[in-house]
Amino acid sequence: MQLTTLGERMLIDSTVHLPVSLAMLDSLFKAPDSAELGRITLRWFHFVAGITWIGLLYFFNLVNVPLQKKLDADTKKKVNPDLLLPALWLFRWGAVITVLAGLTYFAMFIMASDVNNANALGGAHLNVWVVLLEWLSYPIVLFIVEFVIIKKVPALIKDGRVFAIVMLILVSIVTYGLLKFFEAKFTIGGYVPSNKLFSIGVGGAYGILMLLNVWGIIWPNNKRSIAAFAGTGPAAPPELARQAFLASRTNAWLSLPLLLFMATAHGDWVIFGKA
Repeated sequence: MQLTTLGERMLIDSTVHLPVSLAMLDSLFKAPDSAELGRITLRWFHFVAGITWIGLLYFFNLVNVPLQKKLDADTKKKVNPDLLLPALWLFRWGAVITVLAGLTYFAMFIMASDVNNANALGGAHLNVWVVLLEWLSYPIVLFIVEFVIIKKVPALIKDGRVFAIVMLILVSIVTYGLLKFFEAKFTIGGYVPSNKLFSIGVGGAYGILMLLNVWGIIWPNNKRSIAAFAGTGPAAPPELARQAFLASRTNAWLSLPLLLFMATAHGDWVIFGKA
C-alpha cells in the first residue's frame, strides 16, 4: 500500500472532526421561518438602501457643495456629468428602496400590530390601510407647502436662515400633529400605543418628506443643470441650483432626528407611548 503524503495526512486529520463541528454549528444556528424571513429581508433592504441614500446625502452636503464652489465653469462641464449622474442615480433609487421597504415593514409589522391591539383591547374599529393613508397625508401636505415656498416665494429662500426657521416651524407643527393623530386614533379604551408606532411614525414621516424632496426638487433641478453642463440641454435657470441646495440641506438636517427616532423605536429610550 502506498504511504500517504504529509499533505494528505493533514487533510484527513482536518476533516475528521468536521461532522462534530457541523453538529455544534447546527445547535447554534436557527433558520428563520417564513414570517421571520419576511421581516429580516425588509429590514435588510431598508438598512442597505438607507446607508446608500443617507451616505450620498452627506457626501453631497459635506463634500460636493464645498467642492463645487472651488471649480470653474470649464472644470464643472468636464467633471460634473461623470461625477454627479451615477451618484444621483444611486441617491434617488436608494431613497425609493429605503422608503418602500420601511413603509412596508411599518404597515405590516408595527402599525398592523397596534391596530389589532387597539381593536381588540379598546374597541377602536380601525382599518390599517385607512390609518396608513391618513398618516401619509401629513408628510405629503408638508412637502406641498415646502415645494410652493421654494418654487414660488423667493423672499423666504433668499436667506437660508429664514428658510431654516420656516421649515423648523412647519416640521414642528406636523410632528405635533402626528403625535396627536396617533394618540387620538389608538388611545381608546385604556389602550396605549407602542413606542415603535410613535417613533417610527414620526421618523418615517420625515423619510417620506425627504423622498419627495429627492424626486420633486433635487433630482429634477440637478438633471437640468447637468444637461446644461454637458451641452445636451438648454442653460438652466440660476435659481434651480439654489432650490436643489435648500431641499438637500433640509434632508441633511432632517436625517438627524429621523435616525434618532428610528433608534428610540427599539426601547433603549421609550420616548413616546409604551415599550
